[in-house]
Amino acid sequence: MTDIPAPRSDNAHDRLNRLIACPHCDLIYTTPQVARNERAYCERCHTVLIAPRRKAGKRLIALALSILILITGAMFFPFLSIGAGGLHHGTSIVQTSLAFTGILAILTPAILGFIVIIPMARLMLLIYVLVPIIQDKPPAPLARHAFRLAEDLTPWSMAEIFAIGCAVALVKLSDLAEVSLGPAAWMFAVLMVIFVLTDSLMCRYSIWKSLEP
Repeated sequence: MTDIPAPRSDNAHDRLNRLIACPHCDLIYTTPQVARNERAYCERCHTVLIAPRRKAGKRLIALALSILILITGAMFFPFLSIGAGGLHHGTSIVQTSLAFTGILAILTPAILGFIVIIPMARLMLLIYVLVPIIQDKPPAPLARHAFRLAEDLTPWSMAEIFAIGCAVALVKLSDLAEVSLGPAAWMFAVLMVIFVLTDSLMCRYSIWKSLEP
């Protein structure tokens, strides 16, 4: 009796690979063919699902490097300068985070972590993932895990939240003292714009497809 080979599951695997889920409402779609500079939207919540762009990887790396440089400078340059009664004092993010004492000292690693360390770690992971892709080389070791970690860190990257909070505090303090913005504040203002550009430029679906073995 001739052995009959078991049916292969390639078709089922291919069908699963052609599916895409909306990250917001979880609606499942069959992946459409999307040309460069076109977009595929979710019909239910209008979230952008696929948005491939030409040379997007190089632009993302350039934006990520710009953010890393700005964050590094913003750590040490004065953020705010407060004057009252003839006295003026300027402080940086590092000086502010190290000023807590006693039980409030636990805020020091929290401030540096959410505002500096996590955003920088996320951007370095993104650069690590994208560099081989733009060079048409195989993905870097553990690139899929690195990109997943970068995505998981996104909600905890709060540099722009810090900038908005400082703007609110600036308005409230302006009635009590003379408050002026330092170089670091303007760096954070530029950071917010670049963060928005980075998020709008990134096509996560295209990156995941590039990382497939």
